[in-house]
Amino acid sequence: MSTELFIARRIYRGDKQNDKRVSSPAIRIAITGIALGLAVMLVAVCIIVGFKKEVRAKVVGFGSHIQVTAFDSNNSYEQTPIAFSDTLASILTSNNAISHIQEYITKPGIIKTDDDFMGVVLKGVTERYDWAFFRKNMVEGEVIQPGDTTTGNRAILSREIADKLQLKMGDSFTCYFVQEPVRARRFTIAGIYETNFEEYDKLYVITEKEVLASLNGWEKDMVSGIELLVKDYDNLDRTTQDLFFTLASHSDRFGNNLYTRSIKDINPMIFNWLNLLDMNVWVIIILMLVVSGFTMISGLLIIILERTNMIGMLKSMGARDFSIRKVFLYLSAFLIGQGMLWGNVIALLFCFLQDRFQLLKLDPATYYLSSVPVDLNLLYILLLNAGTLLVTLLMMVGPSYLVARITPARSIRFE
Repeated sequence: MSTELFIARRIYRGDKQNDKRVSSPAIRIAITGIALGLAVMLVAVCIIVGFKKEVRAKVVGFGSHIQVTAFDSNNSYEQTPIAFSDTLASILTSNNAISHIQEYITKPGIIKTDDDFMGVVLKGVTERYDWAFFRKNMVEGEVIQPGDTTTGNRAILSREIADKLQLKMGDSFTCYFVQEPVRARRFTIAGIYETNFEEYDKLYVITEKEVLASLNGWEKDMVSGIELLVKDYDNLDRTTQDLFFTLASHSDRFGNNLYTRSIKDINPMIFNWLNLLDMNVWVIIILMLVVSGFTMISGLLIIILERTNMIGMLKSMGARDFSIRKVFLYLSAFLIGQGMLWGNVIALLFCFLQDRFQLLKLDPATYYLSSVPVDLNLLYILLLNAGTLLVTLLMMVGPSYLVARITPARSIRFE
């Protein structure tokens, strides 16, 4: 053990046991500042990461990561059909970045009851559809089983649609489709979901692909589009770009060129808004580091002034300024470490309680979530701890130079 580290440990232990020292309140304030600063940073990052993850999951749950549709200017829900051939399926499955493929048909309609009506979009899916998102958000009933010939036209709709039209589980409703001639189908409610994402909850009714294909008069291989799920969301942009160029030269049997878009391209406003949240996190981190650093600077200056007599004695025995500065930098590291320990405890305890009991609530109409989400990302936690330790220690270097201005002749007489 080096001499500087030994002295720093003795000062650290001695000051903790001697509350009568002038520096004791300053040290406690400095430790508290570090603890609260780190706790606020950790909680802010966990909340922002959790919020972005939850909102993104809802958008992806309704629209997947990537959509492949006909390359035309039709932006309505009544899309130009494309042919989902074995060749196209082979091209998509050969891409190692894609984890799941599912085709769909969308068709706008009007649900009419005895007392009210509402415009919706019906989404027809097949037995390949990934129901993980809807199973997580089902509040009544269960998801449908496309291809099950023992049941009639079954559908799942949102609680918002059900409440507005005064429908409940097991009820039947008639949906009208504006086409020539106007057609209607009767559906039975198999399940009710609730995602708190109003833009989608008030819009989508999920049913079987064959029902909508029959209404459109489409053949078996004709679909509105193909949805793709990727293995790694961080590589979404690159995967989308690769598929765009791969499918740009591919035409289906109708001569349609295929258009590949990511969920970010389809919903730019939502994802731009989520990206802006990162700026809030950086502002909080910078402010907390500045506050924590200045409390530590104040504490260190008081410790140095209180230890002026000791500094003079060390200098009179031949200790160099650099060696004495190392003593106080080691001492700063001990104090910062203690504050960081308490900061981690406070932050992790809060995140655990919030995740378990949802103590802080949100307005779903505004934030799309009913409670504040948290996501404990180990990498971010380690980076924040390492960054806090590094920045605060660097901020201690400047005040440590005060040691060089203390002369042995005057400091030994210092009281």
